[in-house]
Amino acid sequence: MKPLRMLVPVAIATLALTACQSGGSTPTDTGAETTEASGGSAGSAALEDGVLTACYTGDYRPFSYDNPDTGEREGIDVALMENLAEQLDVELEWERTSWSDLMETFLDSCDIAVGGISVTDERAEQVAFSDPVIVGGKAAITTCGREEDFDELDEVNQPDTTLITPVGGTNEEFADENAPEADIVRYDDNNTIFDQIVAGDADVMITDAPEVVWAAHEHPELCEVNAADPFTDATLAYMLPLDDPELVDTVNAWLAGTYDDGTWDAAVSDWFGDDSVFSAEQLQETLG
Repeated sequence: MKPLRMLVPVAIATLALTACQSGGSTPTDTGAETTEASGGSAGSAALEDGVLTACYTGDYRPFSYDNPDTGEREGIDVALMENLAEQLDVELEWERTSWSDLMETFLDSCDIAVGGISVTDERAEQVAFSDPVIVGGKAAITTCGREEDFDELDEVNQPDTTLITPVGGTNEEFADENAPEADIVRYDDNNTIFDQIVAGDADVMITDAPEVVWAAHEHPELCEVNAADPFTDATLAYMLPLDDPELVDTVNAWLAGTYDDGTWDAAVSDWFGDDSVFSAEQLQETLG
């Protein structure tokens, strides 16, 4: 994992001033959820209107998820954005988009984009990125006790291995490219895909490390294989305006502070557990 950039003193000072203020959560008349506050810009042009507008897709647990059963917006980044808006003393408004429309929606409507977004060179031409939120590429998950059977790609890429993968997206591409000899089962229901491993209908699945840790926490029968040392590297961060360095500095200062004040662990514990590879303590050790 790359070390976090050194935070400039003015950003830390700005965050310290805004953190002294407080706010609560209330819905607007239009149904959009907001964190009510008196308004504060933290020196950022994007926040001059006293509103932090956050883009999200709402379909990627554990980061952002519109739960169809409860009608609630859930996820690690949902909790973290509520905290950021409170610290900045601004209202929080959510703008739902899709992965295919993420960049267009962000450039048109949002101050920040969250929800498990990968840092890419193509995106970096149009937006700035925060310091890394999580670094973790493709990793494996299997039934507990079989972790050593699949900690190398050569072990996955065997004819007697049943590798399950969701249809479409990077997981299927990774399976096809790296385990063509395996018995690949293509499954079209992301909400029940991990149940297939529990039931013994598949041996292993390869997906993004944060989802692996979440699924292992959600299903006691499953264990993550290599989330701390994934097969690939992928940096997840927040997208921010390219022309607003004040907001970038402020978000970075706030993000670093969440490790020390308990905000990070409070946001991730329900999804990853208390002592996961993505806990504040583990992240700080990794970051040095």
